[in-house]
Amino acid sequence: MATVIFFHSVYGLRSLEHEAVERVQAAGHKAFAPDLYDGLIARTIEEGFAFKDEIGWPTICERAEWALAGLPASTVLAGFSMGAAVAASLWPKRQNTAGILFLHGIASIADNARKGVSLQLHLAEPDPFESEEDVAGWRQAVDRSGVDAEIFRYPGGGGHLYTDASLPDYNAGDANLTWTRVLNFLDAIDAKA
Repeated sequence: MATVIFFHSVYGLRSLEHEAVERVQAAGHKAFAPDLYDGLIARTIEEGFAFKDEIGWPTICERAEWALAGLPASTVLAGFSMGAAVAASLWPKRQNTAGILFLHGIASIADNARKGVSLQLHLAEPDPFESEEDVAGWRQAVDRSGVDAEIFRYPGGGGHLYTDASLPDYNAGDANLTWTRVLNFLDAIDAKA
C-alpha cells in the first residue's frame, strides 16, 4: 500500500482534496490532505491568492512539513495546482519519496532528485496558468534530471482545475481518466515497495 499526501490548491482544503483522499483510500492506499490555510476556504481564485499572500509562502510550506511529520519517508508528495509547488518545496528534503504527483500545475524538479524516482504530471491543454513555453522548459528540466516522468495533457476542454466538480473548469471524462492514471501510478509504486 502506498502512502500519499495531497496538498490543496490556492482555494484551500475543499471537496476536491477530500474526494481525492477517499478515492485513494478506497483503492487500498493511505492518503492524507492537510489544511494549510487553517480553515480558510476561498470562494474565488482571487480570494484564494489573497489568502495565500496573507498567510505567506514560508508559513504554508512550514505547515506542509509539519503535516508530513510521522509519515513514512517514502510518502508520495502530491499537490493540486499551488499544492504542486508545495510538494516541490518539500521534495529536496524527502529523498526517499516513492513518487511525485503534480495535478494541474508544473513545479520545480528537485536539484537532488533521486534518479528514476516516479513522477506524474496531469495538466489541461492549454492551461491558463502554465504557458506552452513553460511546459516545454519544464519537460527539458525533467529530461535532464533523470526522473522517471509520465506527462499527461488533457485537451478535452476542461479548465485549469478540470478534476474539480465544484468549478466550471470541470471535465468529467478528463477527470475520470486522470484518476485512473493516478491510481495506476500508486499501484505501481506499491508493487515496487
